[in-house]
Amino acid sequence: MKPPSDQSGRDESPGVPGFRSWRDVYLFVFAFFALCVALLTLFARAFA
Repeated sequence: MKPPSDQSGRDESPGVPGFRSWRDVYLFVFAFFALCVALLTLFARAFA
């Protein structure tokens, strides 16, 4: 039996339209989260 290679899963396409790799998906999710936190902070200060 062969041990699994280190590259297993790295070449896998995420299957999400508009994204070529999982790295792109993670970057988008992180950027969207940061934007939501920034907007919540701004709105909390503006309407407090």
